[in-house]
Amino acid sequence: MVRTKPNPPWDGIDRRQRTTPFLSKYSFWGGRRRVNSEQPRDSFVDVYSIKVWCALTFFLLLNLFDSHFTMLYLQRGGEEANPVAVALLNMGPGVFVLVKALGIGLAASLFCIFKNFRNGRIGVVIALLLYQLLLLYHLTLYLNLYPQSA
Repeated sequence: MVRTKPNPPWDGIDRRQRTTPFLSKYSFWGGRRRVNSEQPRDSFVDVYSIKVWCALTFFLLLNLFDSHFTMLYLQRGGEEANPVAVALLNMGPGVFVLVKALGIGLAASLFCIFKNFRNGRIGVVIALLLYQLLLLYHLTLYLNLYPQSA
């Protein structure tokens, strides 16, 4: 005989009768809702797939690489072209990295929340492509300015 866990007590509210709001107490902890065939494709959910988490983690890692290579380039005499980044760098490298990480973290959170919306998915793809191009630019710059001595 298979023993199953008893269901938690039901409070009488069935949240499946209405769409999930933009943000709810279930958005980050304890959610159970997934898009099903009865819901419109452009709807919010509070459970995220491993595919979404991997894409957003990759996005955050690319941001860290960008910060690292920017700091490395500046330490070796380069100049920052972005005036906002220059203002942050004038406040200190820690402020620059922190504000950049918080800004990109907020963007990643919004991408996660809007993952079922067409524009949200397009935004993630564009952001990942741009960050990958930026990483290639940083690597090319690094290898051309500082070739390995033979």
